[in-house]
Amino acid sequence: MEQNSNNIVDIRYQQTGESSATNELGMREMQAKAYEARNKRFLLIKAPPASGKSRALMFIALDKLYHQGIKKVVVAVPEKSIGRSFQNTSLIPFGFFADWKVAVYFNLTDVKNEKDKKGRFIEFFHQSSAKILVCAHATLRNGMKEINDEDFNDTLLAIDEFHHTSADANSNLGDVVRRVMNNSTGHIVAMTGSYFRGDGIPVLRVEDEARFYPVTYNYYQQLNGYKYLKNLVLGYHFYHGSYLDHIHEVLDTTKKTIIHIPSVNARASTGIGKYAETDQIMKAIGTIEKKDYNTGIYYVRTKDGRLLKVADLVEDDQKERNMVQGYLQQMKRREDMDIIIALGTAKEGFDWQWCEVCLTIGVRGSLTEVIQIIGRCTRDCEGKETAKFVNMIAMPDAEQGDVKIAVNDFLKAITASLLMEQVMAPSWHFKTVKEDDDNRETARTIIVEGLKPLSSEKTKLIVQEQLDDLKAAILQDEMVVRAISGSTTAETITQNLIPKVIRERYPDLSEGEVEEVRQRVLLDTVIKGNDIVDDKGEPVDIDSSDGEQESEGNRLIKIANRFINIDKLSINLIDTINPFQRAYEVLSKSVDAPTLKIIQDTIAEQKFDLTLEQAIMIFKGPLKEYVKEHDGKVPDIHHPDPKVREMAAALQMIKNLKARRLAGLDYEP
Repeated sequence: MEQNSNNIVDIRYQQTGESSATNELGMREMQAKAYEARNKRFLLIKAPPASGKSRALMFIALDKLYHQGIKKVVVAVPEKSIGRSFQNTSLIPFGFFADWKVAVYFNLTDVKNEKDKKGRFIEFFHQSSAKILVCAHATLRNGMKEINDEDFNDTLLAIDEFHHTSADANSNLGDVVRRVMNNSTGHIVAMTGSYFRGDGIPVLRVEDEARFYPVTYNYYQQLNGYKYLKNLVLGYHFYHGSYLDHIHEVLDTTKKTIIHIPSVNARASTGIGKYAETDQIMKAIGTIEKKDYNTGIYYVRTKDGRLLKVADLVEDDQKERNMVQGYLQQMKRREDMDIIIALGTAKEGFDWQWCEVCLTIGVRGSLTEVIQIIGRCTRDCEGKETAKFVNMIAMPDAEQGDVKIAVNDFLKAITASLLMEQVMAPSWHFKTVKEDDDNRETARTIIVEGLKPLSSEKTKLIVQEQLDDLKAAILQDEMVVRAISGSTTAETITQNLIPKVIRERYPDLSEGEVEEVRQRVLLDTVIKGNDIVDDKGEPVDIDSSDGEQESEGNRLIKIANRFINIDKLSINLIDTINPFQRAYEVLSKSVDAPTLKIIQDTIAEQKFDLTLEQAIMIFKGPLKEYVKEHDGKVPDIHHPDPKVREMAAALQMIKNLKARRLAGLDYEP
């Protein structure tokens, strides 16, 4: 059965094998990069699923125990099942100087010993011979209520899946981090595969984050360095009505698949209940022949006669769920499982290396959740060449009670795809003309006319280590999401919206530094996701092993429906291009004309929610020029050109401001 979905992102990787190869100390590429920063007191490791973060922590923690004066190590994981990643591990046979050993008594994630975990957590700090403790986030939060901050002196706190922390004052886990940072001599290693949340609250306060040394190993480095997986596809299937009536259109039962159904409170939910929805999905797969009551696994016969093993993780019965999860944890072969149906599980930390497809129904409010789900199918595995994420999204309907919410859901889905394309595609290295010398690093280096050089260590760190995080913040900005519709002017996006987010995220940057970062965000966003071709339109292999491009002619890139020679790029040209034009192209190609009109009309109602600062900039610049060029005629709010409509909206805002001031009223933008 062929999956029928719109493939928005389709990235091919080189299969270099570098990300899984080990050095003389037994470290993979990401682990070696993290180990180089082992002497930092506060270390933030951002790397994808399956890159080896848990073992990277082992290397760093052991070095701190043996060589840096650290006396104890506390490892905290979000749930008990992930604790198995930190079980006893032999490292000496592979070249390291010590093995990782956790005493059974202080492995508080062991389901065989649930007795007095808080008591054992407290005891750990007062037992001199105890070196390493592994616990759940909940145990850490509860245990910290009973100990003093000074107890963390000379102790390393390692937090896995660090995005569970929050800068919010009510976040207990965030409070633990601040206590260790500010009131003890303790060290911290924070690890995450997705360092941005969906709730709009940052993981760390700006002043706290500045104290962490970041080590970033991106998705492209990880996936490009695999041995077997060579293709990642992100697709969307848009439907009207109930997803159950359309799931057969995208469910390919020949692929190892995880199906995530929507929460009962989600807008994509059918209202018949999660158990009934699971039953309907089972029927879409085939006919249930039997259930193994020793494992909880269903055997389902497809219409073409194949017998599939299907796991139901939607079931709430604890005994039943534990039985199924126990089976999944023991899987050793590809044929042990075919399809998993889940709701809130089988996301973070769930390891099923044979998974080829993640089919997710409904919009996910958190980009973190999207990344975690995609991570389930991007593990490297012999025999698996392609990994695919498919999101089923309900199309907005003019008859819906709240069209605005449906449109916002739609835009969230497109925004998530844009971000994933940015994160999982290769990066470019941009240089100014003055920086162009004999040290051109790779074929992915582009000289850009008018590009400002990075003038400070802060801006260099942002561009080299934090660009994807910054893009995530930009793509989660409410005004940027509305710009995805394609009718916001390029200049408003590039010169107003993007700098606004940069200032909010990095308030200590000067205006000159903001501009340096803005230019690189814009360049990388516009260039990524576009194919490079030669003069004949043939693809150019810019990732060839010797670093040289195969084509001797011009390298051309298609941006905003025109081909541009990438060796003659100027920042002035990039400033006139909507960096989210691709999202609009996806919308216009993937939905029918009536739906696209609903989307654009709904956004138009919110479109001119300009800030006073933006209105003044437009008033002083483009508006004055327009009036001068048109013999004093002011722009019309109904003009077909979106730039003219925006000028009209800015003019009206200024008029409203003037009227309020003449009336003696305070203006509230």
